[in-house]
Amino acid sequence: MKKRAWTCAGAGRAALALIVTVFLAAAHAASARPKQNSGQGDPSGVGDKVEDKVELLHVQGNVYMIAGAGGNITVQVGDDYVILVDSGVPQKSEEVLSAIRSVTNKHILFIIDTSVDPDHTGGNEALSKAGWALPDTGLNPLLKGGLEGLEMQPGAPVIAHINVLDRMSAPSGKAPAFPQAMWPSDTYENDDWKLYNGEGVFIYHPPNAHTDGDSYVLFRKSDVVSTGDILTLASYPVIKASEGGSIDGLIRALNQILVLLEPKENEEGGTYLIPGHGHICDRHDVVNYRDMVTIIRGRIQNLVSKGMTLDQVKAAKTTVDYDGLYGATSGPWTTDMFVEAIYQELSKNKTQQKTAGGRE
Repeated sequence: MKKRAWTCAGAGRAALALIVTVFLAAAHAASARPKQNSGQGDPSGVGDKVEDKVELLHVQGNVYMIAGAGGNITVQVGDDYVILVDSGVPQKSEEVLSAIRSVTNKHILFIIDTSVDPDHTGGNEALSKAGWALPDTGLNPLLKGGLEGLEMQPGAPVIAHINVLDRMSAPSGKAPAFPQAMWPSDTYENDDWKLYNGEGVFIYHPPNAHTDGDSYVLFRKSDVVSTGDILTLASYPVIKASEGGSIDGLIRALNQILVLLEPKENEEGGTYLIPGHGHICDRHDVVNYRDMVTIIRGRIQNLVSKGMTLDQVKAAKTTVDYDGLYGATSGPWTTDMFVEAIYQELSKNKTQQKTAGGRE
């Protein structure tokens, strides 16, 4: 059989055809994607519009995703009870409960908040009340095996990093930022915390990512990671500098998450992820997202090092090749806001480095 010879010109044409195909596919996907004007990735915490439809999707294993209730909600159904990651907006709590009841009649025993954002924590009160109200020795598995004397608050405990509680509450004498009924009832201060519900449930805290109180959750046997707004495919990353967030911390968090992910074949399938907003995804999507953030950060860093102003950096269109997928010119989190957040952080770092250098 005669072997097919590839000339340089032939290879170049093939590569060009591949690039064009990928570009057209991306353009089609971008045009089909709804504009992000409904509060997705919302820095104010408004969340999705209340008229959005609540939908429950099976991810894999024991894990489901509820969309349309503000931030995405993760539902893990264990042997005895249910664990939720995030609780959406309060207007959707009844629909969320109905969605959960469509797959299980087991009670909610834990709610994990991935951040302080109201579109992820707004349903805390209602969903917690719908959980186990102790004491109930006939139903609650925690009260089996000699734990009948255990005293706990009624309803499902709400778990979050300590920084979430600090930001929801307030110093003595000041009004709290959130109603007390939304506050976490249980907090952790380490880099991780572990639960068990028919499989290992591992909670990790990356410092200074989307905020300084972020958590992401690995359901080990189901092979699913719930990321909160560390990963949000509906917009550019929301960096809340006023709440301890940073672009460098976000990139580190994405790299930490990538270590947990196993692809099935050709970077597809395997571990699935539930982002804070957007569709269920896999390792390939996270790699592309991490690369996008890193590339844009590098471009802005280069312009900052040249002494360019914020207006000049915006005019340079450092995000232009990604705007079709993540950009927005209006709404709660625009492309300009994303660029400005990176610019302000990198400019501050530059000033601090100069100051430190002058003292040496």
